[in-house]
Formats: sequence, structure tokens, C-alpha cells
Amino acid sequence: IVYLGAAPNQQIVPAIEWALRSGRKRLFLVGSDYVFPRVANAIIHDYVKKWRGEVVGERYLLLGSQDVDAIIAEIVKRRPDAILNTINGDSNIAFFRALRAAGITPKDIQTISFSISENELGSIDPDLVAGDIASWNYFQSLDEAHNHNFVANFKARYGKDRVIGDPMVAAYEAIYLWARAVAAAGSAEVGEIRAKVGHSSFHGPGGIAYVDAENHHLWKKVRLGRIRSDGQFDIIWSSEIPIRPEPYPALRPRAEWDAFLKRLYDGWGGQWANPGPSGKG
Repeated sequence: IVYLGAAPNQQIVPAIEWALRSGRKRLFLVGSDYVFPRVANAIIHDYVKKWRGEVVGERYLLLGSQDVDAIIAEIVKRRPDAILNTINGDSNIAFFRALRAAGITPKDIQTISFSISENELGSIDPDLVAGDIASWNYFQSLDEAHNHNFVANFKARYGKDRVIGDPMVAAYEAIYLWARAVAAAGSAEVGEIRAKVGHSSFHGPGGIAYVDAENHHLWKKVRLGRIRSDGQFDIIWSSEIPIRPEPYPALRPRAEWDAFLKRLYDGWGGQWANPGPSGKG
């Protein structure tokens, strides 16, 4: 396996640091109740404690749930400096509508999301979330020559109204990285590709995609984007240089992370999401 998505230190940790450095010390965590948000928020707790911030609330929704009223009421009561959002799917629509109905706007309390890209904004009215923040490695609005060419070619093939998000670029880069490993190996056999894929690289739309030989994750730049009303992002911060991936955040031993994951899996009856009271989701 070669991991093309962000490691925690290439998306979550930089966003926490940015929030705290910009004076957003009191953070409220909200997410869908499955493995990614649970792990993301465990990481957030560790780093917020290290950097002397404060988590003032943490709440979860079952996947697909629209039942956000209690969460919004608690946010109104706690008045955090920022909301860190790992909600997935249509639950985001209900969440942001309820935030705005409660009078909470990005000028008052900004939301930083980890699962809303240009594609998700196609189903969420961008005006509803304009001014909020997302953390990714790639944004379509990236002002670099390789990206301009990629976006132009993509739209020429798939339509001018189609948009490009970070996961799409990761998939695109994967094909080229695989092809280069096959060429270097002179074979399509898995074992021979594995021996060559480490250190392989490709200049993709978001910059150089480079496979770390030790853990087979990509080195990546990290970027924060402010949502615009046209469904695109203004990039407000970048790491400038690619960040070496750390699949297991260093503030806990790997064995502790493995045990944490096992507790989640076992507690949810051998699955990676909370099945809910009925056990059927």
C-alpha cells in the first residue's frame, strides 16, 4: 500500500497550530461518529494540551444524522474561539444551516473543516460557509503553472463546471507514481514495484509528490483555504515546503495508537463506525 492522503501531521496538526497561533485558544470539536473523527480529535486533544489551548466541547453525530440541535446549543453556550469540524457528508448541511440560524457566522466563530473540499461545496451552498476554513494539501485555486495546466485540461475533458478537490489530485498522482515504479522495476509484479516505489516522485498539480521510502506515505505541502462564495478557496497559509509524513503522531507511542483503534473497533461491534442504538447505523 502507498498512502496518498494526508498523514495527521500534514493536515490536522498544522491547522491546530495555525488556530492557536492566531489566538483561537478555546476550541470546540464536532465530528461524525466513525474512526477518522475519533482519531483526529484524539490527536487534537494531545496537541492542544501541549500548546496550552483548551478543548471546551466535543460532540459526535451518527453518520448521516441531521440531529444537530443539541450540538448547536452547546456551541452557543460555550462560545469557543473556533470549531474544528470532522463531520462528513450531508450532515454538514444541517450543521452549518443550524449554526447560521443560531446567529453564529465566521466573523464570530470560524469553523475549520477537514472533510470539505471543492466537491463537497457542490452540495453545500457556498454562501452558507463562505469565510470558514478548510485544511488540505491541494486547492483548485492554487496559483502555479502545473496546476493551471491540470485544471484547464481537466475542464476541457470533463466540463467547465466540474471542480477538483484534494482527493481527486491524490488519485491522479497515484497513477503516475505507480507507472514510474513499474518503469523503474521493469515489471508489474507487486514485489518488484514495492522495491522501487520508495523515493519515486512526480510533479503533480499540488507540487512534487514524493514517496517516503520508510513508510510509503507522501511528502506533502499543507495549505489552509478560506471558502469563497463561488465554491473555491483563497489560500491563506501554506507550509511552503513539503512535510515529511508521520503516520503515527509522536505524542503517543505506536502501541497506544494501535490499542486506541482496537478499542474503537471492538466497541462498535467489529466495524469502523458507531452503528447507533439499533446496531444497524
